[in-house]
Amino acid sequence: MSLELSEPLQKVVDSLSENFSDKLVDVYQSSGDTFIRIEADALHEICLYLKNDLHYVYLSDIIGTDRYTSEDRFEVIYNLLSLKDEARFFLKVWCEEENPELDSVADIWKGANWNEREVYDMFGIKFRNHPDFRRIFLPEDFDYFPLRKEFPLLGIPGSIELPNTTPDTD
Repeated sequence: MSLELSEPLQKVVDSLSENFSDKLVDVYQSSGDTFIRIEADALHEICLYLKNDLHYVYLSDIIGTDRYTSEDRFEVIYNLLSLKDEARFFLKVWCEEENPELDSVADIWKGANWNEREVYDMFGIKFRNHPDFRRIFLPEDFDYFPLRKEFPLLGIPGSIELPNTTPDTD
């Protein structure tokens, strides 16, 4: 099956294949979107290249997912746009279950700051060289990551004080 990519996206795939052939894992399309998966150790270098050389200057979002697999359990997805070429694709990186960690891209796209903190807060994926790495939603002493698949649906009893949900009837 061959991919039918727009000219700007074909340029990205060709350029990454030429410059990072050993770090490019997979390229595929799903529901009209293009996904490019790369090796985790090349994340920062490839993101710098995408921004500076291919004009993907806008990082729209960073999404964490728990694939709940025995190998490379977690996935981080970067939603990248080139305003110049009017093109979008999703850059994917997998990381292991034990001590999941990736390089931060907050020095490349300032907007990555809060997104990386959110991914850490919900999944426990750490970002090396992050400028302000602390929890964004949950208390610093909270030892759990609520969007991991093994997290109980009703939460951990007694792990965090919850507000009273019973309305006052006065």
